[in-house]
Amino acid sequence: MPLTPSERETVKNALAGDQEAFEMIIRTHSRPLFAHAYNILRQPEEAEDVVQESFLKAWNTRWRVHDPEKFTQWIFTIARNRSLDLLRKRRTVPLPDNVESIQDHDAEKPDRQMEGVELRQKVHGALADLPDDHRLAITLRYLEGMDHKSIETNMGLTNGALRGILGRALQTLRQTLKPTCP
Repeated sequence: MPLTPSERETVKNALAGDQEAFEMIIRTHSRPLFAHAYNILRQPEEAEDVVQESFLKAWNTRWRVHDPEKFTQWIFTIARNRSLDLLRKRRTVPLPDNVESIQDHDAEKPDRQMEGVELRQKVHGALADLPDDHRLAITLRYLEGMDHKSIETNMGLTNGALRGILGRALQTLRQTLKPTCP
């Protein structure tokens, strides 16, 4: 998705060294970059570190980007590569203890609480088993609530490619979770 004239000007100014413009980019890209890194790492602290390191690297090497239209994809590539580096060092992807997207309305009942914990673990396991691009698309769309255009831009996909990825990912999740879903 092409940048608006205002976004293009902001990125152009940031690439030229304007710190205020770069701070605006940080404000608009921090959350999606965090979701992208968290989707890979499954550790909020590491994802935060990746976001900070990505912006620092982007600032220090901004001269490499000549086309403002390619900035978003470039910074997401930086975050992805740093996340994958950390993941390789760790060699495992532990499941988080809780899932914000699944709410247990009967938390006061111990047996229902245990079912909620088991369901959360199954959902996280199913998400962890998805290919990286599928997991990222699902996270950005359904957990972060991003619209299709923003996801397409962040992931560097066409609308058709994104719809295909989301469709396949949802189908895989349905099949994986079918025995646990009522």
